[in-house]
Amino acid sequence: MGLTDIKKELKKLDKDKLIYLVADLYKKNKSVQEFLDFYVNPNERELFEKYRDKVFVAFYPKRGYKLKLKDGKKAISDFKKLGPSTDLLADLMLFYVETGVQFTNDFGDIDEGFYSSMATTYVAALTLMRKENLLDKYADRASKVVSDTSGIGWGFHDYLCDVHSDFYAD
Repeated sequence: MGLTDIKKELKKLDKDKLIYLVADLYKKNKSVQEFLDFYVNPNERELFEKYRDKVFVAFYPKRGYKLKLKDGKKAISDFKKLGPSTDLLADLMLFYVETGVQFTNDFGDIDEGFYSSMATTYVAALTLMRKENLLDKYADRASKVVSDTSGIGWGFHDYLCDVHSDFYAD
């Protein structure tokens, strides 16, 4: 069944049944609940803070010491699906990288997959910023990420230097 089939079936429902269906979805599906909450009350700043906390907890959990990089990436992906401003999306992506760099500086070298994730997100963030003319707004933070990677292994610092110079050619 595809979207066209769903639309046909939904058109057959009267208003009350449609309201019941949406309410039922709201109760049973957390992502639907979050989407509809944002749709009804689009407080982007509050939503950003919530997802920023999720990214932070992926690196620095409230209990234990287990790094959950996948949860940080999922937070960015879920935030993006809600349709926030590109400014806040870029901010969250850069925060992910900043937090990852801080984590490395706090606990020492991680592994190649970790640095690959940081580098990929850094490039994606800067690409989005360029597209949306936000590079100047985030220039200091983007530069600080690079300077904070000095001494980190796996060629991470050198790669970020190259990426940074591609976007911020002086």
